Amino acid sequence: MTQPSPSNLAALLDRDSAQAELFELLRIPSVSSDSTRKEAMGQTAEYLRAKLASLGFSARVDETPGHPVVYAEHLNAPGKPTVLVYGHYDVQPEDPVGEWVSPPFEPEVRDGRIYARGATDDKGQAYAHVRGAELLLSQGELPVNLKFLLEGEEEIGSPNLEPYLEAHKDELKNDVIVISDGSRFAKDVPTVTYGLRGLAYIEVRVQGANRDLHSGSYGGAAPNPINALCEIIAGLKDEQGRITVPGFYDSVIPLTEQEREMWADLPHSDEEFAASIGASALPGEQGYSTLERIWGRPTLDVNGIWGGFQGEGSKTVIAAKAGAKISCRLVPGQDPAAVTKALMDYIPTLAPKGVQVEVIDHHGGQPVKFDLDSPFIKAADRALERVYGKPAAFGRTGGSIPIVADFARILGAPVLLVDLGVNEDGLHSPNESFAQEDYFNGILTSAYLMQEIALASESE
Repeated sequence: MTQPSPSNLAALLDRDSAQAELFELLRIPSVSSDSTRKEAMGQTAEYLRAKLASLGFSARVDETPGHPVVYAEHLNAPGKPTVLVYGHYDVQPEDPVGEWVSPPFEPEVRDGRIYARGATDDKGQAYAHVRGAELLLSQGELPVNLKFLLEGEEEIGSPNLEPYLEAHKDELKNDVIVISDGSRFAKDVPTVTYGLRGLAYIEVRVQGANRDLHSGSYGGAAPNPINALCEIIAGLKDEQGRITVPGFYDSVIPLTEQEREMWADLPHSDEEFAASIGASALPGEQGYSTLERIWGRPTLDVNGIWGGFQGEGSKTVIAAKAGAKISCRLVPGQDPAAVTKALMDYIPTLAPKGVQVEVIDHHGGQPVKFDLDSPFIKAADRALERVYGKPAAFGRTGGSIPIVADFARILGAPVLLVDLGVNEDGLHSPNESFAQEDYFNGILTSAYLMQEIALASESE
C-alpha cells in the first residue's frame, strides 16, 4: 500500500467542511440525563447515521431501553484487521448556563478554540474519527475494515451498553477497539494511554442516639456520630499515606522499572502541578512520585461528608447521624468486589463504642492495563509521530472508564486509547472547548492510525 506523506494528507484535509459539520453536531442539545431532550438525542443519532451512510458505510440506529446506539461498518478490506471505533454523542448538562461566555449549544471560535458543550467530550473527538475515515475514502478504499459504535448514554453510566455488547458481540467482532475520549499528557505531548484505574465506591453511615441531642445536657456521655466518623476516616490511612484496610495491597501488580523510568522522563513539575490546583503541597503515599501515585497506585479518598448543623449561626447539637462517601481508585491486580468487601468488613471495626455503622456498596469498575509491546500501541506511536513530529508518550490515567473493561471482557479485543484533547478543554465545565488544531490533528491521527494498523498486519 502506498502511504501518503503527512504533508499530503494534511493538505487534503478540508478544514472548513470538517469544522462546519462539527458545528452542526454541537448545536444539537443531546443531554442524555434530561428527559426533555429525548428528541434531540434521536436527532443526533440520525445525523451520525446519515453521515456515515453517505461515506458508504452500512449504518443504522439501534434502539435500546434508553437512548439509541449508532452502528456502522465498512468491510471492504479482506485480510486486513478490523478496527472498532467507540465514541459517545451524549453530553453533560450545560448548567450553570450563566457561567458560559457564549451559549453552550451555539459553537463559537475564540482564540483558536471551539467553545460548546460536547466540543471535546466527546463529539469533537469521536467526529474526528468519522472525518478521518472520510479523508482516507477520498483517496480510495479504507486500509482496514472499520466499524463505528457511537452510544448516547456514556454520561449517565452507559446502562444499556453492556447488554448491547452481549447481544451484538458477533457483529462487533474486531481486532482492536479505538477510543478517543480523554486528554493528552500535555498540549505538546502526543499520548497513548495504556492503563486505567478501577473504582470501588462506598457510603458509610453512622448512627448514634435515636435523635439529635443538646450538647450541654448530653455532651461527654452520649455517642457522637460525627466524632466517630472522623475517627473511622482517620484510621483508614497511616502516617506514610498507606491505606490500612487488611489485604488492600495484596494483589496489587507493582509498577515496572520501565514504567517508573518512562514516567520520570515526562515533562512534569510538582511545583507547577500544585500551583495549577492552588495547593501548597502534594500529600500522598510515601515512596512514589506524583505521576506514580495518580496513575499507578491505589487510593482512598473521602468524596463527601455530612452530619449535624450546617446552617448560619450556631446550634449546640450532637447529631444522631453522620455519613461519608468514599472512593478507592484501583490498579491492575485489584478486584472491585474484593476491595469493597474488605472495606465493609474493616470499617465497622474502627468505630468507637456506642455507634452503629452501615457500609453501602454503590458501584465499581475494573482496572485495565494493556501490553506496551502490542503492535497496535506501536502503530499508534507511529501515527502520532507523523502528525506531531515526535514520538508519543505512554502513560496510564488516574480515572476510571468501566466500559473499557466491558469491551475487553465481552469482545475479547485490546483497547487502544488515543486521546485527542487536553485538560484545559474543561470537559464537564462551563465554557468547554476543543482547540481547532487538536480537532484537525485528530482527523489526521485517525487516518494515519488506520494506515499504520494495516501496515502492522502486513509485517506480522
